[in-house]
Amino acid sequence: MSVALTLQQFNALSEADAADVLRQCCAAEAWIKAMVASRPYDTLSAVLQQADKHWATMDVANLLEAFSAHPQIGNVDTLRAKYANTKVLASGEQSAVSDADETTLQALATGNQDYLEKNGFIFIVCATGKSAGEMLALLQERLPNSRAQELINAAEEQRKITALRLQKLFQA
Repeated sequence: MSVALTLQQFNALSEADAADVLRQCCAAEAWIKAMVASRPYDTLSAVLQQADKHWATMDVANLLEAFSAHPQIGNVDTLRAKYANTKVLASGEQSAVSDADETTLQALATGNQDYLEKNGFIFIVCATGKSAGEMLALLQERLPNSRAQELINAAEEQRKITALRLQKLFQA
């Protein structure tokens, strides 16, 4: 499937093909189904509005399903494995990590592991435009939060990531 599509092309896809396209943006199957069912879309604004509307209805299991498709920030092995399906739309999202020094990378790895052990899901942040140091600071800032608060925080970050990917997907 081509990465950049017009809305007309997307609207004409079969349900299965449309779902495959949307899976590159967010892995929550309930969200994907809702987005496919909401077609046709006339504008990117309408897509983004429906994406937010449907995302707001997701339960914890849906959130965790979406989070599970993300690599850990700074983990090159999970980046390769988990971005296989989303590599074009997700490209550049963690590019600043490749420029990070070893101390920052180690602190990210340790912080990510601590976060995962505490919350049961990886640290989710919309990494676009953020340096490794900024992501580390956000991780350290959010680490003391409760799991309930982090579900809210991670869901909002996922919403931002999804919106960015939808914009890339449907850019004219």
